[in-house]
Amino acid sequence: MTDPAENHASNYALELLDISCTFRSPGDAGPGYTAVGETTLCIRAGEFVSVVGPTGCGKSTLLNIGAGLLPPTSGTVKVFGQPLAGINTRAGYMFQTEALMPWRSAIDNVMVGLQYRGVPDAEARAQAQAWLERVGLSGFGDRYPHQLSGGMRKRTALAQVLALDPDIILMDEPFSALDIQTRQLMENEVLDLWAAKKKAVLFITHDLDEAIAMSDRVVVLSAGPATVPMGEFVIDLPRPRNVAEVRTQPRFIELHTQIWDVLRDEVLKGYAQQLRKV
Repeated sequence: MTDPAENHASNYALELLDISCTFRSPGDAGPGYTAVGETTLCIRAGEFVSVVGPTGCGKSTLLNIGAGLLPPTSGTVKVFGQPLAGINTRAGYMFQTEALMPWRSAIDNVMVGLQYRGVPDAEARAQAQAWLERVGLSGFGDRYPHQLSGGMRKRTALAQVLALDPDIILMDEPFSALDIQTRQLMENEVLDLWAAKKKAVLFITHDLDEAIAMSDRVVVLSAGPATVPMGEFVIDLPRPRNVAEVRTQPRFIELHTQIWDVLRDEVLKGYAQQLRKV
């Protein structure tokens, strides 16, 4: 007979369970700053989850904890039911700021992770070229980052992450610096690639429209310090979705109103806290 606990564990790609994270300066005997307080966030295998919240509320902190880049002060992180120790090797991380190496061409940037994993150069190059083609950059492999537009650099970074075929994709406001047209193109590309393999995605964004348009579920975090989830909303819009077209649907507008009713108060609290710091 199958253990019910094993079934529960197998349903989740990433579990952040009662996570707290407190930062202290070296030699500081005080209580420190608690960015995240007793937060639980679970992402099912194949699920696209977005997290929204005020500036400085700890969204990126949670992402770094899920990646294994930052140990929580308390709580447990599980990856496919197993406790996480060290770096989350089953996750790929797409950062807000570009992580491309300026001295490497686009194809060399995409293949670098495969090389670190011991894939022979010829095979790594072939896989990297295939991913560049999938993100619409088949003729740009020999270009260096400074020779690419902002959208092309984001496509290269996306190919770099996906080439490793991670089971979990962590994305920290990856399109925030792009113009609206390029941003929507990238959002649709991500949805198309996600639909093909249905990886678990944890997506951090300040843009509520983006969160609703892309996600299966949206989680709202409170203003910091000690952020906690304030609301969780299932996005029952049909798939596949075009992020521009879906925003005109009545259900989208209804969901936006419901989520903003929760998020607005937290944004105002966060804004007031920022003013007190000035």
